[in-house]
This record gives sequence, structure tokens and C-alpha cells, in this order.
Amino acid sequence: MTDTTPLVLVDGSSYLYRAFHALPPLTTSKGQPTGAVKGVLNMLKSLLKQYPDSPIAVVFDAKGPTFRDEMFEQYKSHRPPMPDDLRAQIEPLHAAVRALGLPLLCVDGVEADDVIGTLARQSADAGRAVVISTGDKDMAQLVDEHITLVNTMTSTVMDIQGVHDKFGIGPELIIDYLALMGDKVDNIPGVPGVGEKTALGLLTGVGGGLDVIYNSLDKVPELPIRGAKKLPEKLEEHKEMAYLSYQLATIKLDVPLEVQVDALQPGPANREALIELCREMEFKTWLDDLLREAKAAGQASDNGEAAEQAQENQYEIITEQADFDRWLVKLEAAELFAFDTETTSIDAQRAELVGVSLAVQPHEAAYIPVAHSYMGVPDQLDRDKVLAALKPYLEDPAKAKVAQHAKYDINVLAHYDIRVQGVAFDTMLESYVLDATATRHDMDSLSLKYLGQGTIKFEDIAGKGSKQLTFDQIALEQAGPYAAEDADVTLRLHQTLWAKLQPQASLARVLQEIEMPLMPVLARIERNGALVDANLLGKQSIELGDKMVALERQAFELAGEEFNLGSPKQLGAILYEKQGLPVLSKTAKGQPSTAETVLAELAEQGFELPQVIMQYRSVSKLKSTYTDRLPEQINPRTGRIHTSYHQAVAATGRLSSSDPNLQNIPIRTTEGRRIRQAFVAPKGYKLLAADYSQIELRIMAHLAQDAGLLDAFKHDLDVHRATAAEVFGVELDEVSSDQRRSAKAINFGLIYGMSAFGLAKQIGVDRKQAQAYIDRYFARYPGVLSYMERTREQASEQGYVETLFGRRLYLPEIHAKNQAMRKAAERTAINAPMQGTAADIIKRAMIKVAAWLNDSSLDARVIMQVHDELVLEVREDQIDAVTQGLKEHMAQAAELDVPLVVEVGVGDNWDEAH
Repeated sequence: MTDTTPLVLVDGSSYLYRAFHALPPLTTSKGQPTGAVKGVLNMLKSLLKQYPDSPIAVVFDAKGPTFRDEMFEQYKSHRPPMPDDLRAQIEPLHAAVRALGLPLLCVDGVEADDVIGTLARQSADAGRAVVISTGDKDMAQLVDEHITLVNTMTSTVMDIQGVHDKFGIGPELIIDYLALMGDKVDNIPGVPGVGEKTALGLLTGVGGGLDVIYNSLDKVPELPIRGAKKLPEKLEEHKEMAYLSYQLATIKLDVPLEVQVDALQPGPANREALIELCREMEFKTWLDDLLREAKAAGQASDNGEAAEQAQENQYEIITEQADFDRWLVKLEAAELFAFDTETTSIDAQRAELVGVSLAVQPHEAAYIPVAHSYMGVPDQLDRDKVLAALKPYLEDPAKAKVAQHAKYDINVLAHYDIRVQGVAFDTMLESYVLDATATRHDMDSLSLKYLGQGTIKFEDIAGKGSKQLTFDQIALEQAGPYAAEDADVTLRLHQTLWAKLQPQASLARVLQEIEMPLMPVLARIERNGALVDANLLGKQSIELGDKMVALERQAFELAGEEFNLGSPKQLGAILYEKQGLPVLSKTAKGQPSTAETVLAELAEQGFELPQVIMQYRSVSKLKSTYTDRLPEQINPRTGRIHTSYHQAVAATGRLSSSDPNLQNIPIRTTEGRRIRQAFVAPKGYKLLAADYSQIELRIMAHLAQDAGLLDAFKHDLDVHRATAAEVFGVELDEVSSDQRRSAKAINFGLIYGMSAFGLAKQIGVDRKQAQAYIDRYFARYPGVLSYMERTREQASEQGYVETLFGRRLYLPEIHAKNQAMRKAAERTAINAPMQGTAADIIKRAMIKVAAWLNDSSLDARVIMQVHDELVLEVREDQIDAVTQGLKEHMAQAAELDVPLVVEVGVGDNWDEAH
């Protein structure tokens, strides 16, 4: 250890609270909460990699009162009791920190901040740099030329300039700032009525802290602060409280400590203790890694050899033909290789290729630049010649390949006449199938989770914000290692992820039979794009703008004054103070809420202004998201809009889309249908839309094996009418439209776990009557109730449920002690197999339809997928043939005990076809 390494001080208590409240709650199969422990340990592991040679301490608050409680009885008194799920994680976290070999400090009578402040001051006074890892703004008072704050959870760093940028004042005034405005979190009172802006105005206006302010009260009325004339009186009245707040906010720098900075060096990790902890907390990935390490260490010990050291990376930048030829030989010999493209844009349809990276063995990779514009890049290989040489390997279906988010690379290379085939694995999809909810599926997150390795971030080599460079502008000595690492990490991730997936046959099948075959199909749909009528959208945008103006005027008339419809504060004042509407919900700060759900409920109760505001918001969103934006998204090269489909987002397996988001265009409103009218067929073609009829109800009938539902679907009955007949005890032909509507609400409501309260609200009856309908439904369809009970039990026992095809849907909150969270997880458990199976079926249908169209001579192509619907462009004279074939192939996507019915529409635009 040298004095050049910074002292790292971790605010363990701050991170424990933040991880608990910010991260999804995780529990073991026995209901033990683990999410906060995992979050903090992830952060610590990241710090240890970043500062491998530094002394370090993880500091927690000790139990019991501190000197501040004696100073001010109400200090932190308003805080609610610590949640049981958080309290239960303190000891396991302490044990984990000690098992990692890290010094852990808890000092009675003071807070973690005071221990950190004392150690930081000692180290800084000795001239040593200090890094404080915290998310607590109070710590900004400690920052100086030696002390820096790092928020590991948000990857932000705060030095002296950073404090100025965030607060508008330097570190030396932070205590005064807190003393003036107080701190609601810690119940530091401050001066009543003085908020952030006023405190900042006082400190900067008089050019000093509390003492200067109180010695300059005569100057305060002249400051450009709102209410400045009344401030001197207010400050004088609460002077004692201001100085008490100053004392409470001041971090102690002289806590007597038994440990010295030099003694804070991390010790060896206790592998046995970590293994036991990971078993108990069910951290499966970490446990597997630890067991492998233990096995390797044991074997090495048996052989009398030292444990194997981490392999060094061998990355090359290829600018010579001989080196490129050598890599072609490696590709020829490789059973599987990883590849990646570096480009000028994240939009695959507009991106230009800058270089290609390859990996054939772990830790061995190469980057081949072909279009770097950065001055100083050595002579690059000719792009056309490089691509011509790589083309046979990339297009060979027998040459196995792996990529991270391969769809992007496939689309980029398609613009260079390379039709990539043989992509056997995609690490993003491997991670997604393994556990859709366990982590994000980008390469940086996966590398950290599964390889324990941080990666070079794009911002590290390209900068941020408006000054960010495109990849072709980056110096090659920086671009090369970044690109080569992408291919290498992809190859190593695949080896790790496939080793976890392969033993689980059902998950392996989902990957190999659904997700991987679908990926090139989606790539093709993205390249096909959709034709839109920009002129029609322009007219619609003007009309929507006129409607917004009319709705705004109507809102002003109803309010009796003009106000900003987009301001929650002004809207709240009108609705609740002026008009006296009932307060249905409040914000976290205790203000009456103007959220959409609240306005919708007020609108349902017949209040006119909320109805108008809801209409205004809806029209405004359609205008900004679609009619204004869609024309801008037309690709100038193709004249079409090319949405991006996302396979690895929704936990249920459903696809989503962006730029534009096709899933959110409303179908039930006139304005939404008009936007669909702008998606048009080219001359000589029609749009054909095909979707499954009541697919989730059919899946429910199959999963529940309820005789009544099975019979209704097998005999092609109107299932909602059949349900109404059963629930209301009438003949089929006597079911009224209102009864059918109520039955439809019951059918779909039960799928989504709707309660009697929710059903009563939806169909306009009291709760008792709604419960009677539900009871009668279950009496008539007992198989549905059995399915629900069976699914809840399975979810509780296993921690997950599965789709018909084996996709696994994990439910981390199924054992939560919080009843509301647990009930929500149970509702998800019932619904997820149906939603997930529906998602699997449409994906299987897309694969079948793509193969059929590819093998046929039909002039038809899929241009969009939305929910359970496929939209195709079809030559006019082939509509009948495509309609027949489409129905057959979509109906064959799954074998259920009820028929899969496909409905097809045709038109000149999407709205007509739907």
C-alpha cells in the first residue's frame, strides 16, 4: 500500500436504505428479503475493482441514540419505524461485508457520517486523497481538494466544482445552507419558510454563512429574493433554531476511533462464509462462481500449485492485410466465433459501418477498422475487401456465431449486401430467457453480473452530451480495445450463460425454438418498414392542434380563469381549492394528486373539468408522439418508417417497439384510428391485418381445462354471451347487451386478477353484487378457480410460473411480507402464463409465416407486429392466397384443446384492414 492510493470510505447505511427503496424487492424461496443486500454487495464489488489497492472501510450507523438526539429531542423523530424487510437485511449485510474481508465500523453515540468525516479529515490532513462513496447530500460539506464524493448507484462524482454545480455554493457553505432550509429527512428544523432558493439567495447575496447573514440583516431586504422584506424578522425570530440546525447538520470530524487509516486495508475474503451466505440468500450466480473458485483452488492445492491467475486479454487492432489473413484462418478453424459491428449510429437503418470485431477464443479478440475518420489512424484496410472476405463466414449457416443484440448487427450488415446466417446464440436473449427479471440484458450489466467484470463504457472513449463523438471520430488506440472487448465479452458471456441454460431443457427450447429463430424474422420486418402518408399526418396534426386550443378554452371557461394545463400545481389549485373537488389521492409530499388515474376517476364521477383535462392530455400526447413525430421518423433512403422491436424487455415475453412505439396507438378513439389511417399500402398493394380472436381466454380454457369454457370455444359460441347466460341464469338468446358487457368484464377481469371492488366499479354495481357475480362465475366454471389455486401454489413453491412452452416467469415478491406486494405477485402468477403463452404463440406464428413466405412465390411481406396482430403488405391479386395461408399457419402455431381462430381484414390503410 502506498500513500498515492486513495482512502475509500463507504456510507453503508445510506446505500442500504437506497438499495432497499430503489431496487426491486427480492426474497428467497423461504420469504427472506435479500434485495438490499444484493444491491449493496454489487456496489461494493464494483468499488473493489475500481480501487483494488486502496484502504477501505464500510461504515454503518450503530444502534441506539446519538449526541444529536440529546441536542434536539425531535431529531429524526418523524421517521417511520424501519420496515421489517429492511431490518432483516442488516445483519446478513454486515456478515457479507466481513466475509469479503472489508473493515466494518459501527461507533456508538455517533452516526456513520461522523465516522466517515473523522477518517476523511485525518487522511486529507495527511495529504492523502479520499473517496467517499455515498448518496447523502450532507456529505458535500466534506469536499475539498483531497476529498471527493462518488455515488456508485448513479455513477456520479462530486468534487469542489461539482458541489458548486449542484448546489450553487461551495462546500464551505453547505452546513449554513442546511441550517437555513432544514432537512426534512433528518427533521432538522431550519428557519420556517426558508427553502432551497431562499437559502441560496441569502448565502450568495451576503457572501457568507450564518454569522455573516445575522450581521447583515439590514441588507437582506435589498436582496433579489422573493419575500426579502419579511426575511429579517423571520430570521431574527428563529435565530436560535437556525444555529441549533447548524450544529445538527455539522458532521463531526473528531470522533475518537480505535482504528487508524493504515489498518483499513482489505483482508482475504472468507470463501467458506461467503458460500454459506450465498446459499442462505439464494444468490445462485455468486454461489456457482464461489464453488467453481473453491474447486479450482482445491485442485491447485492438491497439485501443489498456486491458483490459476486471471488470464490477460490479447486484443489486436488489424490494419495490415497479413494480420487480417491470419484472422481469416482462425475463423475457418473456429467451431463458433463472436462478432460485433461498430457504427456511426444506434439506428441500424441509418448506421454506417466503421469496423468489425471478432473473437474465437476467450480473452483473444481483434478489431478491424474500415472507416475511421480520426486523424492519426494508420492506413485502414479497404472496407469492401474486408467485407467481401468476411461475407462467406457471416453468411454460412453451418458456421455458428454468437453476438450481443445480433438483430442490430444483422440489419447493419444487410445494407452492405451481407445476409448473416448461422447466428446460433445471442447473449442478450440467453440472459433474457434465463431470467427476464434478474438484471438488465445489456452487455455491461451482463458482464458485471455473470463475469464479475466491468467493461469499457462508450462514454469513457466518446465523451457525453452534445460533445459526444461518433465511433468513427474516436482515436483508434481507444476505439480498438473497446470494440475488441465487445466481441471477447460476448463470447465469454455465451459460454457462461449457455452453461446455465443447457441443463434446463425447457428454457433451452424457448431460446432455440422461439427467440433465436424469431430474431432474424424481426430484423427483416424492421428493414421492410411501413409506408406512411406524411401529408395526411400533417393535416391531422393541425386538426389536433385546433382541438387542443378548443379544449384549452373549454377548460378556462370551466375553471373561470386561465391557467397552465400542464402545471400540476396550478391545476391542483383550480380543482381542489377553487372548485372543491374530492381529494382521492395525495402525492408523496402530501399535495392533492393530479395524476392521470386520479383525473380519470374524477371524470368518471361526472366532474367536467377533469374530463376536459383528460381529453386535452390524450390529444396532446397523440400530436407530440405521432402526428408531429412520425413524419420526422421517415427514413430518407427508404421513404418508410422503421420501428425497432425489442425481444428482451417485457417479463412475459411480449414484444415491444420504439421509434415509433406502435403498441400505444389507441384503437378505440377516433383520433387513434385516424393515425392508423396514415399507415398506407403502396400502389398495387393492400394492407392485410391478421390477429387472434380472444387468444388469452382460449389459453385460459386450455390451461384451466374447464368443461364449460372448452365447450363454448369448441362450438364457436360467443364466449361472453355464453358466460352471461351462465352467470345471469338466462338462455343464450335472451342475453342483453348490458349482460354481455358485464360478462366480458368478468372474463377479462379474472384473467388480470380483478377484485370484486374493481369489477363493481367497472360494471356499475355495488361490491356485494359484483362478488355474487364472481362467485356464480366460479360455480359455473370451477376449472378456472382450480387453475388459479393451483397456480398460486406453484408460484409459492417454485418462485416462478411457466408458459405452455416452458418460458419461466419469476415472481420475486411472491413471498413478500407486505401483503399488498404478495397479492400483486399472486395476480401476476395467474395472468403471466396466459400473457406469456399468447406472446409465445404470436412469436411462433411469425416464425412459421416468415418461413412460408420465404419459400413461396407470393409477393407479400410482414411490415408490423402489434400485440396479437400481424400486418402485411400484399399484392392486390394475391390477397386470397395470402389470407388462406396466413390463417392456416397462424392457427398451427400452437396445439390447444380449443381452436385458435384468426381474423383477417384487408384495406388500403391499417385502420381499414384492422
